[in-house]
Amino acid sequence: MPIWTAEIKELELLYTSIKGQFSELEKELEQLIETKDANVVMLYSRRCLEVIITDLCECELKRPRKTEPLKGIIDKLFKEEKVPSHIITSMHGLNELSTYGAHPKDFDPEQVKPVLINLDIIIKWYLKYKNIITVYKTEIEEEKARLKEEPLEDVKKAERQEVLEKPANLSKRKLLSGIVALTILIIAAILAYPKIFKRDTLERLRSSGERISVAVMPFQNLTNDTIWNVWQEGIQLNLISSLSNNPEELEIRPPEMITFLLKSKGLNNYASITPSIARSISRKLDANVLINGSLTLEGDTMRYNVQLIDPKKETIFKSFQLEGGTDKIRRTIDSLSRMIKDYLIVAKLLKEDTYDNQKFRSTLSNPEAYKIIKEGDKAFGNSDFKSALDMYLQALTIDSTFINTYLSVSWTYLNLNLYEEAKKWSVMADRKRNLMSRAEQVDADVLHACLFSTVDERIRYLKVQKDFDNQKPMVYNDLGLAYYELRQYDKAITECEKGLDIYKKWGVKPYWVVFYTGLGRAYYATGQYKKEKKLFKKAEQDFPNSSYLRYYQAILALTIGDTIEADNYIQKYISLLKERSASESAIKIGLAGIYNRAGVLDNAEEYYRQALSLEPENPGRMNSLAYFLIDKDRNVNKGMDLIDKALGLSPDNYSYLYTRGWGLYKQGKYQEAQDILQKSWDLRREKALYNYEAWLHLEASKKVVTKQ
Repeated sequence: MPIWTAEIKELELLYTSIKGQFSELEKELEQLIETKDANVVMLYSRRCLEVIITDLCECELKRPRKTEPLKGIIDKLFKEEKVPSHIITSMHGLNELSTYGAHPKDFDPEQVKPVLINLDIIIKWYLKYKNIITVYKTEIEEEKARLKEEPLEDVKKAERQEVLEKPANLSKRKLLSGIVALTILIIAAILAYPKIFKRDTLERLRSSGERISVAVMPFQNLTNDTIWNVWQEGIQLNLISSLSNNPEELEIRPPEMITFLLKSKGLNNYASITPSIARSISRKLDANVLINGSLTLEGDTMRYNVQLIDPKKETIFKSFQLEGGTDKIRRTIDSLSRMIKDYLIVAKLLKEDTYDNQKFRSTLSNPEAYKIIKEGDKAFGNSDFKSALDMYLQALTIDSTFINTYLSVSWTYLNLNLYEEAKKWSVMADRKRNLMSRAEQVDADVLHACLFSTVDERIRYLKVQKDFDNQKPMVYNDLGLAYYELRQYDKAITECEKGLDIYKKWGVKPYWVVFYTGLGRAYYATGQYKKEKKLFKKAEQDFPNSSYLRYYQAILALTIGDTIEADNYIQKYISLLKERSASESAIKIGLAGIYNRAGVLDNAEEYYRQALSLEPENPGRMNSLAYFLIDKDRNVNKGMDLIDKALGLSPDNYSYLYTRGWGLYKQGKYQEAQDILQKSWDLRREKALYNYEAWLHLEASKKVVTKQ
């Protein structure tokens, strides 16, 4: 079996998705995926590239390609900024290596893999460029096709059990695998983020000014041949020029200042620059990052070694190593510049990120995708889940290798109550488990437990997550919410308070308002109204436009009898919902919920009825009123009439079946109640999430039937 089988399978998926849409590319891909000969793979990879470049030449450069070499056209596309730089890098890499197939020479079969990886990257970008297909949709459809034949619950249970049984080991975090070839002649690109990009260095960057300040030293010629001395300053100036194109993120120290400081120390021979001298100069320039590099030569291959150094800590937090022919120096330097620039921009974005997301963001190297993900996180934190979903999916079309975004998509679907989609995305993420870091694996396990398992099981995995990283506030908050669901309110308070304490220690506001409302609900359940009120006053400062917060503030005010303050919060709640274009019926349901939770049942019933009168054929509105009438013993028979009408419109809705089953229980029809509640439960476990209250009601019916 060829060692590049996995890469061929990826291209097979692309081939299947474009059949009948792009005949020329389809023809070359078909030949490529059907062969096992390395030379033929190289040849047809190049021919696929030729099809794409020829079309780009006509569409973007407005002329036919004729006999011009691929390299020249790729360079023009880059110079005129017609193609993103990371795609240009892949094009150059594929073009250089694939010549071994076009003009057969000896080569290492391992070199076929980067060719196919680059081809996959190029084709995905090109299909988006041509509007032929959206990449993430192809992946989704492929996964959905597989999921039709496999139950969603069919996951790697043995691996998950191992996670529960083995303590997390922070010193052995897995490195991300599947690192893509990033440059024309890269033979080894070392991108071992978790171990090289140290957290203490990141703390230093975070505490700096608005921009990351960078000092680039002249490269040291260690080739023993003075002919290459010209590149010592040549590489330095090239890097400075490239990095200076991003003034919003990076502040680059002028080369003249560095040269002056070197000469002031009597250093005219760059090879004699010691690490301590370089650090001393960068400190004088007040630089956060020192870029230091050297050139070595082996035959006709030039090796470029680069270190990114924290001059204050005197530690290397990132290394790059590139290799290229001596006749391709400029191109290799361009690739090196792009790699360093992207890395530093991501570092700049990272220091602005939320504290509890930083470890995951450090594994992402595409700045464009990073910015979109950050906007998605912001929308999620503001409970704008639809916008968050759009942004996460958009980011995946740019960088589908960032596994944590798959988890974010699943969480977002969950908050939109689209549970089946949430489960599918959780399973899609789980299929990429071998590409996950250790931290991502633990997060994936928590998500899976939330979607597929009981609350107790979720708590077990959350405890593993807490052992893995006890400084992640979201873990404590999620634990608190899980304990709240189980009605273990004291434990809920303890965990939620710990999460908020971490944010207080950091001196930043929580990620989202649920950190406050979750704890507030637990205070409410234990009658600690003064604590809840004080907590919500602090929450107002951090989340002044949260309708969710106003909802619970209104409940508290009604409960303690402060009707004036309650009315104030209710009016703010209504105003915020209207700003988000909520329907009148939805607003009435929200108001009914406020009065229901506060125990003001007459008002609650009135608002439930108003909501139904606004949408009289909406089965959801029927169900809301029906459950209220049944659960609060207001009018069980009327509630049963309503829920029967709702089931007539949607007979297999687990929520409506649950309401009817609970109504039968209230009527004393226990066997019928058990049957309906069991049917509802089975559908709920398939289509939605575990619900503790629904489980309690089912168990109650079983006990009565057993006694009878």
